[in-house]
Amino acid sequence: MTNYMHLNEYPFFFRLREDRTQQFISVRHAHQGVEMLYVHEGFGRVSIDRQSFIVRPGTLFIFKPYQLHQVQMFTSSRQPYVRTLLLFEPAALEKFLTAFPSLRRLLFSMLHERTAPMVFGELDPSSLDALFQLYQGGFRPMNSADVMEHQAMLLISMLCMLKTAWDTATSPLSPVEQMIRWIDLHYMEPFELKKLAQAVHLSPAYVSYLFKKQVGSSITDYLKKVRIRQACWLLKTSDLSVGEVGEAVGLTNESYFCQLFKAETGTSPYRYKKDAENNPPFVPFK
Repeated sequence: MTNYMHLNEYPFFFRLREDRTQQFISVRHAHQGVEMLYVHEGFGRVSIDRQSFIVRPGTLFIFKPYQLHQVQMFTSSRQPYVRTLLLFEPAALEKFLTAFPSLRRLLFSMLHERTAPMVFGELDPSSLDALFQLYQGGFRPMNSADVMEHQAMLLISMLCMLKTAWDTATSPLSPVEQMIRWIDLHYMEPFELKKLAQAVHLSPAYVSYLFKKQVGSSITDYLKKVRIRQACWLLKTSDLSVGEVGEAVGLTNESYFCQLFKAETGTSPYRYKKDAENNPPFVPFK
């Protein structure tokens, strides 16, 4: 499904801090322009180019023009979905960037680099909230020319905030940093050391040796903690059952998931979920 959103006529389309809890529908689609999706509240999963990414509060996703993607959110009375959506025609923004060559290069990289990062979870939520509040409601009272300038300024401000995170994400990573990033992106899938080794262009044996030497734990121990940490968050914030939480973090055997959860946290996932309804303190790892 391709959604053009009338960008030829209206090159900027914004929805700031929009509560989509009741209206959300998951559809695989693409847009004519660039889409920036920032999640204020909510949990789910985004599929982009055969890759799957976890959605959590504070995550920004960037979708290229005509890039098929699907957003799936777990919504309930206890788990709202609040987003900001920025959709724009790149050519319309470029004319506002003539005085900002580094931002023009950033936009070009977003559009044309095949391996450009599309997911960012390190942005400052308070700064983004302040930015959206500054621009919220500032469109309608103006004439059309002023509206476009106002919208362009919001996008320019977003690019400025994104630039530091972009530079960090595109800077060369050490082999172990690449391993950690790969695990953080794929922990919900069945783990295969061979796939991790192929991703970092090293032998499986050397991957295991190097990770243990620099991180201080084995890859499997690190993966367990990543999965259980995510499971704790899901048990506290979603209406998923214990078995569904296990599947969401890559532990499809419910009995093994319960055993591992208790070994890591000191309590069962059922007890943790029940206690979480009364907002208890976070159960630390042993």
